[in-house]
Formats: sequence, structure tokens, C-alpha cells
Amino acid sequence: MKPITNSADLRVFCDKLKGAPFIAVDTEFMRETTYWPKLCLIQAATPEEAACIDPLADHLDLEPFLDLLRDPKIVKVFHAARQDVEIFQRLGAMPVPLFDTQVAGMAAGMGDQVSYDSLVRQMLKRDVDKASRFTDWARRPLSEAQYDYALGDVTHLADLYPKLRAQLEKEGRLGWVSEEMKALTDPALYDTSPENAWKRLKPKRYSAKYLAAFQATAAWRERAAQERDQPRGRILKDEAIDEVATQAPTDPEGFNRLRSVPKGFGSSRLGQELIEALKAVLADPEAHAPKLERPPHKQPAPPSVVELLKVLLKAKCERGDVAAKLVANVSDLEQIALDDNADVDALKGWRRELFGEDALKLKRGEIALVLNRTRVEVVEIEG
Repeated sequence: MKPITNSADLRVFCDKLKGAPFIAVDTEFMRETTYWPKLCLIQAATPEEAACIDPLADHLDLEPFLDLLRDPKIVKVFHAARQDVEIFQRLGAMPVPLFDTQVAGMAAGMGDQVSYDSLVRQMLKRDVDKASRFTDWARRPLSEAQYDYALGDVTHLADLYPKLRAQLEKEGRLGWVSEEMKALTDPALYDTSPENAWKRLKPKRYSAKYLAAFQATAAWRERAAQERDQPRGRILKDEAIDEVATQAPTDPEGFNRLRSVPKGFGSSRLGQELIEALKAVLADPEAHAPKLERPPHKQPAPPSVVELLKVLLKAKCERGDVAAKLVANVSDLEQIALDDNADVDALKGWRRELFGEDALKLKRGEIALVLNRTRVEVVEIEG
């Protein structure tokens, strides 16, 4: 097959898709050596139409396809959508409404973070061709076999979506997926503004001097990575941000004493930039430190309670045929063990109905876990 490489053909293809209730979409991109993902290929399909779009083609205008992604009447179907959504969000086309078949598969009880291959095998009884999985998608020309491989990702997806959606509707779980999609399409999730870069990290101290240096270093790294289009870790490792904030060096010699930065960093152009950024905020830390309250000291969660909650979670999810990872994680269980009103997703919405209420009942001694041969069951305790 030949990809779409000119704007006229793309408009014709997109006109065919305009009335579709859903479009299956996938992308191939490279970002191992860059900050921004380099979009190399777009695949799109409905049950009737399918094509690969080459965004690297000269003078190709992607707007007709981006308009489809913006259309609120068309469901956009992806598998493991987060990085794809990040790409299209940056292009100004948040793909809503969205349906992520990985999340849907977890809600349908097909395993934690179920792979695309596994989902296709379970629901369509097909094996996915893996021959071109490790293609360098930025190279041109691509072979016909590589285009066929890429297109298969969305033609299978177009067949999979109606079946998976119907199963979730039958089980009353479509709303579960819709809740997850709201979080996945929240623009804040894809915020790359340098000023907010520190929020993705975990500051270990709460003094104004430390926090001002921590935020400034994270912002400087984000800006430097974006300007140079390099991965954050190539500019400065995460662990180095904490050490810089702790030691607050303001000269090359100060950086030479740090263990987590490359030798000679302080004298480099990058090092000089960071020194200037640190000097600016350390002149008045109180004015530059983010407002962050020191969390109250909490005793460790009782291990025995956490272990009981793990058993309950597994039992409820096995009985409900839903992936445990979609319902709660270990951090959620630890917070529930300490606080009946913990601000965790496991105590909200459908998760509370499926698991959270029984988790609180287990803590109060209102239910018990019993072993019935090889199956753990939940039983009410009569008062």
C-alpha cells in the first residue's frame, strides 16, 4: 500500500471519514534522543476505510485530519493512548471523545495493562504480525511490509472497538471507562510549562531556600531540554535536582563538589545558566519558593492491615472480573489503612462501590475473608 503524502489525498480520505461514529487511530513516533516526540506516521481506520498518513512528507497539511480529531461527534479509539494524546494535544487537537482499549480491557477483566497483542488475540482470535515492530519510523522510504504492519494496528482496532464497547455496555461498565477518559484528556496532564516542571518530581524538604532552588532547577532543566530538543535526563538527572536544591551551589566549584552532576558541569554553558538561575531565586527564597505545606507526620500504615486489603482487593477484582491495577494501588491501600476518609480514587465513584466500601467494612470488623477451597470469599459478620 502507499501512504498519503499530499494534502489533496488527505482531504479526500478525511471526507470519507467525516460521518463515521468512530475512528481507530495510532501513531509511530521517535523520541529516544529528543524532548519533543517526532511524529513519523499516523494510521487511521474505520470498518470501511483505512490509510497511513505520512506527516514527514513535504508540504502535507494535517489540518483535515486534526479537524476529525476535534469533532465531538466522532469517538477516537486508541490503545494505550497517553503518548498519542500528548502528540495531538501539542498539535492543537485533543482527541475527544476518547476510548482507550487498554483501559477498557482492564475494566473488562482482561488483565493489568493488557497489551494490544493480547487484546486482539482474546477478542478477535487473531495473531498480530510483529515482524516490523522495531522499525526506525523516521527513515524513508518505508517498505510496503512496514506500512502493512502499521496499518494492521488500526484495522484490528476498528474491529475490536465495537465488540469491547458492547461487552462493557452489557456489564454496565462503560461509565467506568468514561471516567478514566476524562482524566486522560485533561490538558493539565500534558502541561510542559517550565514553571510547573517541579510538580512532576518529589521535593524532599520544605524550607524556602530548598524549594526555591528546587523549582528553579527543575524549570531551568525543562526550558533547556525544550530549547535544545533533548531528553530531560540528558540535561540533568532527576536525582541531581534534589542535590542541587539541597546544596544550592552558586559557583563552578560548588557544582564540582556534587556527586550527581557530570564533571566540569559548573564551568559549562549549561552550568553557567543554572548558576544564574539559582542566584536569582536565592537572593530572596521566600518570594520564589512554591507554596507547599509540609505534610503532617503520619505513622506507617499497619502492614497486617495493608496485607488484608490486598487480599480483599484481589478477591473483589477476581469476582468482579476487573484488573486490580485499575481499582487501587499499594499507596491507595496504605492510605485507606490509616484513614477512612483518605483522598484516593479507590474510595470514589465506581471503585468505592466495587471495593472501597468493603475495604472500610473490613477495617471496622463488619466483614471477614474466608477461604473456600481455593477461593477467598467475603462474608458478613453478624453483630
